[in-house]
Amino acid sequence: MKYILAIDQSTSGTKALLLDETGALAGREDKAHEQKISEKGWVSHDPMEIYRNVIQVARQLFDSTGADPAEVAAIGISNQRETALLWDRETGRPVADAVVWQCGRAQAVCDRLAAQGEEIQKKTGLKLSPYFPAAKWAWILENTPGLDHKALCAGTIDSWLVYKLTGEFKTDYSNASRTQLFNIHTLGWDEGLCSLFGIDPAMLPQVCMSDSLFGETDMEGLFPRPVPVAGVLGDSHGALFGQGCVEPGMGKATYGTGSSVMINIGGQPVFSDKGIVTSLAWGMGGQVEYVLEGNINYTGSVIKWAVEDVQLLQSSKEAGMVAAQADPDDGTYLVPAFTGLGAPYWKPEARAMIWGMGRGTGRAEIVKAAEECIGYQITDAVRAMEASGNCARTAALPGTNISCNSRAISWAFPWPCRNGRSCPVSARVIVPGLPPASTQKKS
Repeated sequence: MKYILAIDQSTSGTKALLLDETGALAGREDKAHEQKISEKGWVSHDPMEIYRNVIQVARQLFDSTGADPAEVAAIGISNQRETALLWDRETGRPVADAVVWQCGRAQAVCDRLAAQGEEIQKKTGLKLSPYFPAAKWAWILENTPGLDHKALCAGTIDSWLVYKLTGEFKTDYSNASRTQLFNIHTLGWDEGLCSLFGIDPAMLPQVCMSDSLFGETDMEGLFPRPVPVAGVLGDSHGALFGQGCVEPGMGKATYGTGSSVMINIGGQPVFSDKGIVTSLAWGMGGQVEYVLEGNINYTGSVIKWAVEDVQLLQSSKEAGMVAAQADPDDGTYLVPAFTGLGAPYWKPEARAMIWGMGRGTGRAEIVKAAEECIGYQITDAVRAMEASGNCARTAALPGTNISCNSRAISWAFPWPCRNGRSCPVSARVIVPGLPPASTQKKS
């Protein structure tokens, strides 16, 4: 039997999934990596740790399933987007830790380019923000000593893994469109934008169709022969495709560390002035398609904060049960702006707070507020899409289907609907029968 090896490299960890030739899941392995959070709230990952984990989970997968590595026909990669790193082209070693997508340390870079914000958004579809890699790469270049005269690669996690696995320096359209250096009209790196951010275009990867041959790898001896890496997609784009949102007006809301509300708008870009960005969905079969997207920094990680940092819960599985014990009349809200607010507000200077507590507010009420803040943020993003003027002709119309992953839907939608504190949106919510990769197994 032939297999496909899928690597899902996410913000919190790495997953290896084995799919047989019928599309059935034959096995899965997970491994978390360290979240490096400084006193300033800067978030970093060790790129070498991530690469080692990719190799390790792949080996564990074949050990646990007993499948023959020789039967793997191809490899696909999905990745956390916008996490940015630089590495030495000669040694293949990172020059510093990767700056994670949530991290706002590059705000000063964006501040000095504020006058060019409109030009940047017109070309890229993205609001000027330290969320995106361009400012992160500029920050690394400006704050890492000893980089003069080095041949550097500027990449995101997909191009890093492709480089380490195959020796090829490539990315796909979905990931390139999230860098804030890629012109979504000309479908190429924009030299003017590169100049603004101080990035040499020669540092950037070749941009390929998402269903291209990215190279071949034996995964450090795991396979007896080189296996093609035959597909790469940013994780949110992979979720859009995997949940069948392949026609204009179809969308999804996915819940991991953060969330992405994304709607397919077809073969032409449409722009919003309501805090929603425009990106490429993918490039497949020689054609590209576009999306509208609302990016939210903290959703599932709010529950993780409740478990690990303030220890309100033993595990995330307790959240619903504890929240159900809360006083329904309690007016506590949690604003999860731990590293600022994403769409539709784009307020990197915002900070988290708990508001509206009374004398009777306790553990259950704060957990309920943590659950509810997920739903409120998703609702804000969907409403912004509905209010986006001309884009509403092709997306976010009443009756739009939004597909949601099933574990977090219990966090995001029931509480606001039950207590009347959030108005409904007009989209129809669909929960797929098969849980997404990020929720089928805990590491």
